[in-house]
Amino acid sequence: MFGQPALSTTTTTSTPNPNKDFEVVSPPEDSISCMAFSPSTLPQYFLIAGSWDNNVRCWEVEPNGKTIPKSMQGMSEPVLDVAWIDDGTKVFMAGCDKTVKCWDLASNQSMQVAQHDAPVKTCHWIKAPNYTCLMTGSWDKTLKFWDLRTPQPIMTINLPERCYCADVDYPLAVVGTAGRGIVLYQLEGKPQEFKKTESPLKYQNRCIAIFRDKKKQPAGYGLGSVEGRVAIQYVNPANPKDNFTFKCHRSNGGAGGVQDIYAVNGIVFHPVHGTLATVGSEGTFSFWDKDARTKLKPSEAMDMSISTCALNHNGQIFAYAVSYDWSKGHEHNNPNKGNAIFLRPCFEDMKPRSGS
Repeated sequence: MFGQPALSTTTTTSTPNPNKDFEVVSPPEDSISCMAFSPSTLPQYFLIAGSWDNNVRCWEVEPNGKTIPKSMQGMSEPVLDVAWIDDGTKVFMAGCDKTVKCWDLASNQSMQVAQHDAPVKTCHWIKAPNYTCLMTGSWDKTLKFWDLRTPQPIMTINLPERCYCADVDYPLAVVGTAGRGIVLYQLEGKPQEFKKTESPLKYQNRCIAIFRDKKKQPAGYGLGSVEGRVAIQYVNPANPKDNFTFKCHRSNGGAGGVQDIYAVNGIVFHPVHGTLATVGSEGTFSFWDKDARTKLKPSEAMDMSISTCALNHNGQIFAYAVSYDWSKGHEHNNPNKGNAIFLRPCFEDMKPRSGS
C-alpha cells in the first residue's frame, strides 16, 4: 500500500512542495510534456516521463513513495507523448522528429516503429481480442495504426484537423483536433469512425480522457480546453442533461472581480471511483466527482504550471509534473525554476463522498 507522506518529502531542491507530496528524484531538465504509469501486468510500479530535453526517463516507485531512476532513452527532438505496451516490456515515445520509437526496457534499445509528415502528438497501444497495434496522431492531420512487425501503417485515417489530444480505452478511441473537432472511433474488428462532433467548449481542445460507467465499460470522455473549463460528454447519454461543462483552474480575480483563466493541461479518471483529477496552468490540481458535480479536493498552488498528470493502474498514486507550459510565452520562462514530478497517495482523496 502506498502509504501516507513521511517527513522526508521536504527536499532541498528549488521546487517548493506546498502539498507535502513525494518528490521524484532526478527529474527531467526541461518542460515535462507527458507521463504514464506501468500497466497492471507488472508487479512493481514504474513511471515514465517525456520532456522537451528530448528524453524519456523511467523510475521505479516503491510502496513507501521512494523513487529509483532506472533508465533513460533519447530522441532527436522533444518528446510529446509516451505509452506502455500491455505487457509492460516496452515503451512508445512520440516526438517532434515526426517519428515514434519503441523502447525495449530489457535491452535498453529503441527502434523506430512509426512515421508521420509532421510532429507526432499522441501515441496509444490498442489491445483488441483479434489484433494489437499502435495508434499515432499527428499534426499532419492523420491518425495511423501500426503493426510493429511491418514498416508501413496497416491503416491511415484522415482527420479534419491537426491531432491535439487523444485517448484509447478499448473498444473506444477519441481524438480532439484543432478547430475544436472531436472524432470518436470504435475499435472492434478494425478501427473505424462512428461519430464526428464539435467540442461544447468555445476554445481550443487541450486534453481528453475516457471514463467508464458502473459496469467498467467506456462510456464517455472528459475534455479540457485552454479556457479553464472541462466538458463531460457521454457517447450515448441516457438524458441530454447528462452532458455538462464546468469551470476550473481560474483565480478569484483581482480588481473589479476580473478572473484570471488558465488552460486545463491534463485530465485523468480514477479506475475504481470514477472520479477525476484536473491540472492547470496556474499550478494547481483538483479532484472532482462528476456524478455529484462537486469538487472533492483542491490543492495548494505550486509556483509554476502543472503541465501533465497520471494515475497508476489501481488508483493509489497520482503523479503531477511541475514545469513551465509556455502558456505565457517565452518571455515568462524562468530557467532558474527547476522541473519537478510529485507523487501523491490519492485513493482516499478521490473517493466520492458518502451520500453523493
